[in-house]
Amino acid sequence: MATTAPATNIDDEQLLKPEIFAKSDALVRRDPFPHTVVKGSLPDALRRTIGADFPKYDRSGFFPYLPEECGPSVRQLVDDIRGPQFVDALGTALGVERLSQYPTIVTLRNLSKEADGRIHNDSKSKIVTALLYLNDTWPDTSGGCFRFLSSPESFDHQVGDEVKPLYGTFTAFRRTENSWHGHLPYAGERRVIQVAWLTSTEELDRKLKRGRFQRFLKQLFTRA
Repeated sequence: MATTAPATNIDDEQLLKPEIFAKSDALVRRDPFPHTVVKGSLPDALRRTIGADFPKYDRSGFFPYLPEECGPSVRQLVDDIRGPQFVDALGTALGVERLSQYPTIVTLRNLSKEADGRIHNDSKSKIVTALLYLNDTWPDTSGGCFRFLSSPESFDHQVGDEVKPLYGTFTAFRRTENSWHGHLPYAGERRVIQVAWLTSTEELDRKLKRGRFQRFLKQLFTRA
């Protein structure tokens, strides 16, 4: 189960802004599939606040976003990442017209286990997936660092640099038939907000129902 984050006072100013894609060091690539990586996308002054507002799930895995489990700054981040201006700027970067017209599902992760991160491609129900990392530090290891891949055969088929899941690093990709990705095994804290834009409201309802059921099972086994 998650520990509800303490209340934190923040301004209503947008924390994650569409201008990040115009940063001089923002990476946008179309090969082998459209993807982007932007470092330093969040105000450094809010690092501790966001960390305190993030829910402390005591099990690994992605959990459906529940606003009541999060402090104000995390709720603001989720609102920002789903805001039409930000979403359409992301869509433009990845070659998707009016990405904001599609329904979204938001999940949060606090902990990873060794079995997470295996090479895979997202289901056809996803159009774009985005990840906003919120870890203050990261050990000197490739474990847990996100990789875009040119094939599903090996993590050695890496495209560009691996993405360390550090605070303020935003990465996203467009789902294609070859949008392979994953990360080497890592067990420990790995905070991330994940947002996916889906092909239909029917797919959203299906994923929400599955997420609620998986959450129930995790809570049941935790109590046991």
